[in-house]
Amino acid sequence: MTIRLGDVVPDFTAETTEGPIRFHEWLGDSWGVLFSHPKNFTPVCTTELGQVARLKPEFDRRHVKVIGLSVDPLDAHAKWAEDIAETQGYAPNFPLIADPDRTVSGLYDMIHPNASDTMTVRSVFVVGPDKKLKLSLTYPASAGRNFDEILRVIDSLQLTAQHAVATPANWKDGEDVIIVPSVSDEAAKEKFPGGWKTLKPYLRMVPQPGK
Repeated sequence: MTIRLGDVVPDFTAETTEGPIRFHEWLGDSWGVLFSHPKNFTPVCTTELGQVARLKPEFDRRHVKVIGLSVDPLDAHAKWAEDIAETQGYAPNFPLIADPDRTVSGLYDMIHPNASDTMTVRSVFVVGPDKKLKLSLTYPASAGRNFDEILRVIDSLQLTAQHAVATPANWKDGEDVIIVPSVSDEAAKEKFPGGWKTLKPYLRMVPQPGK
C-alpha cells in the first residue's frame, strides 16, 4: 500500500513500550511523527533514538507526538533502550512499537523486498491532527536521519497550515516567508497590512506571521 501526501494514514493497534495503542486515538488532536527502524541493536538507529530522546522537549513544544517502530518484539526494545541510554546519554522517552508480525510495516509500505523481506526501510511519516500525511521521507541504512531538519519542516507545515504563505529554501522559524500566488495583492493587503517586498510578481516576501 502506497500512502501519498494528503491521504488519511492507516489506523492500527499495536503493542508499544508504553502499553497498547490505537494509532489515531493515540494521536488525538496532536501532530505526529512515526519513524521506523530496520532492526534493534543497529548502530545508526541507536544514535537516532538517542537524538530523538534529546529533542523530545522540542517536539512537545510543537504539540507533536513521536513514536518509533521496529519489527523486533517488545522485550528486545527494553534491552535496546539500555544500550541507547548508555551510549547516547538519553534513554527513549517516547513509545516504541513492537511489530514482529510486520502488520504496521505492511500498512505503511515499510518493507523493502529487494533489500529484505523482514526488515523495514528507514522511513519518517509526519501526520497532521486531521490524520493526513503531511511529509514522508525514506533514508538509506547508511545515512542517519536529521531530526533538526524534521523539526524545521514541522515548523513550516504548522505555519503554512494557518497562513497563506509558503517557506523558501533553507527557511528557519522567524525568517521571511513567501505569500502564495493564489493570494492577490488586494487580498494580501488585508492579510499582511505591514506590507511585503515584491521581488517578482510571483515572489513576494513578507515577515513571518506572528513574529
